[in-house]
Amino acid sequence: MALLLGASSAAYAKPKQQPEVFAPTPAAIAEPVAVPNGAIFQAGGYAALTSGMRASRVGDVLTITLQERTNAGINNSTGTNRAGNIGLAPPTSGPLSLISPSDINMGGDQSFKGKGDIVQSNTLTGEVSVTIAAVYPNGTMLVKGEKRLALNRGDETVQFSGIVRSADITADNRVPSWRVADAKINYRGKGDVARASRQGWLQRFFSIVSPF
Repeated sequence: MALLLGASSAAYAKPKQQPEVFAPTPAAIAEPVAVPNGAIFQAGGYAALTSGMRASRVGDVLTITLQERTNAGINNSTGTNRAGNIGLAPPTSGPLSLISPSDINMGGDQSFKGKGDIVQSNTLTGEVSVTIAAVYPNGTMLVKGEKRLALNRGDETVQFSGIVRSADITADNRVPSWRVADAKINYRGKGDVARASRQGWLQRFFSIVSPF
């Protein structure tokens, strides 16, 4: 009974909280107040006319358009066959002539056939807003962020991080996910729907210990 209660409580235990690595990144340094010096060009807060209002500094917000679609397939087939026979003819005279030729014949046959097929397809669409966490000297930017949805029958969490180029940012501060380098996308869900799609704890136990 204690074992069953312990397994039941472990099955419904809440997942461990992950560190807040996807928390929004605030602006690193507040811009100083500009002092009038009579010049047209001011260094603080300068932005090129060609860039417009595109995000380019730490703390700026970008919108990542999730357009992920993957298809993979593997087909493997193996077959082996081996056979061997050996036979000895006894002498026709003498005491060994009483041995029948069928008594000293040996043979063996071995064969193996194996086949495996794997087909996997995944699709992820949507949008998630992220903030710029770092700006590198070559112009690329590290972005990260997450979206949490609290629904009536379950919760969903989308986490995203990666490196984007300033040239890939559109005028409305959007970047497609397939243009993000070193992209890390985590999509998780919990609640009634996620719980119903998993095996029960007792069925998972027998699946692990079963040799078949």
